[in-house]
Amino acid sequence: MTYLQQPQAIERKSFDIIGDIIADTRPDYRFASPLHEAIIKRVIHTTADFEWLDILWFSPDALERLCAALRSGCLLYTDTTMALSGINKRLLAQFGGQCRCYIADPQVAEQALAQNITRSMAAVDVALKEEGEKIFVFGNAPTALFRLLELNPVVSGVVGVPVGFVGAEESKAALAASQLPAIAALGRKGGSNVAAAIINAILYHLQGAQ
Repeated sequence: MTYLQQPQAIERKSFDIIGDIIADTRPDYRFASPLHEAIIKRVIHTTADFEWLDILWFSPDALERLCAALRSGCLLYTDTTMALSGINKRLLAQFGGQCRCYIADPQVAEQALAQNITRSMAAVDVALKEEGEKIFVFGNAPTALFRLLELNPVVSGVVGVPVGFVGAEESKAALAASQLPAIAALGRKGGSNVAAAIINAILYHLQGAQ
């Protein structure tokens, strides 16, 4: 049996197939920009789901703000270790950035228990106390996104794509209605893999623009 074995060749072929399917099934579809295209196609590549053409929402200033923050070496805070693992930290470090997840931090667990809130909410509280330019990346916890929206801090961007049936759709709708620079998944779909894919697509774009 003959099959592709080189990772880069597999990825290139995958993106070629994605482009062909979009051209065949949605001939009138137009991406808002090359970066919008790169992000949406990478999410489709991650999920094999073409509904992302319609459900990934961008605030008007989201890409500009996210690119500027990542280029300047900001801090990324994820709501899961899965999202943390999926982000290309080597490339992030090339821009001077760092990625952190406090979901398993003892201080967060203690604070969550004391306040009777989720650890995801407490992790947001802890992250906001730290100095530095921040991007929040949520792929799993609606409560984390709701917490951020309640506190309404000054942040450089939010990737809000929690997946699920309890609070996920509502939290993302609230993000889209806010004034925060954001990318959101409208509806129930999302996930930590989607969150990481969005950040990686932006990082690859910035790398190519150097």
